[in-house]
Amino acid sequence: MPKNICIYSGSAHPQLSRDIAAYLGVPLGKINLTRFPDGETFCQYEENVRRADVFIIQPTCAPTNDHLMELLIMLDAAKRASAARVTAVLPYYGYARQDRKDRPRVPISAKLVANLITVAGANRIIAMDLHSQQIQGFFDIPVDHLYARPVLSPYLHQKLGSDVVVVSPDSGSVKMAQLYCDSLDAGLAVIAKRRISATAVATSHLVGDVKGRTCVITDDMSSTAGTLCSAANKLKEEGAAKVFAAISHCVLNDEGYTKLAANKSIEELIVTDSIPVENTLDGRIKVLSVAPLLGEAIKRIHEGISISTLFRIKK
Repeated sequence: MPKNICIYSGSAHPQLSRDIAAYLGVPLGKINLTRFPDGETFCQYEENVRRADVFIIQPTCAPTNDHLMELLIMLDAAKRASAARVTAVLPYYGYARQDRKDRPRVPISAKLVANLITVAGANRIIAMDLHSQQIQGFFDIPVDHLYARPVLSPYLHQKLGSDVVVVSPDSGSVKMAQLYCDSLDAGLAVIAKRRISATAVATSHLVGDVKGRTCVITDDMSSTAGTLCSAANKLKEEGAAKVFAAISHCVLNDEGYTKLAANKSIEELIVTDSIPVENTLDGRIKVLSVAPLLGEAIKRIHEGISISTLFRIKK
């Protein structure tokens, strides 16, 4: 095993990288990331990484293409600098929604990105709440797939109390909702969703009893907030007393923030800092840090210790 651990940050989320380095008690590595006049990325490690255990922290959030290309160049530079092992820490994995051919003549971009990261020089991947479990199989290198649930569940348990219903906003999120049910000792409800376009959805019916109860909608990500707002409105129509939402990755764009600001059905949106969250809508968005979770995973991987205990929920 390489003896020295080196933590480097891309430009996507420097604050999370600093928090992870602080948790580990190591300084954040020095790296020069600049742009050439034509926009090309330049990277140079400003310290020796030969035979080091290098961890590069870079969520591939917006602007996705820029941050992805920067990650690839950082991986290549570390490999060519003779690092013993290079681990890409991806708190958020971009292009994850394009994980299958659901229409003719479309790409499987999640697989393409996995190939790019592997060829660029990554020996291992740390990811959190991938859009679908199958993405782990797109990599031909080890993938440590963490979950935001151990971070979100304790807050939800304290905030919501008992008599809670966990709501899956669509059929694809049922498994995640069931896991939240187990950790919160809550009931389960499912909303049938029909996607009209990339930014518009419609709910048809609700399966489950929510009348007079506190509901929490769980999902892995939200960009335009269309699914969240539509589901919350449906729950209110069915008599839910209060509606909260918990998502792992807050990839909200301007349209999403506008929808949430106008929607009064959702009392609070609980998210993680897997990507930067600058607008909290005057306190309606609660941000919980995943730095300790990722930091502990990095520590255990470096020391060759199992990370399975990180999946346990502390109420």
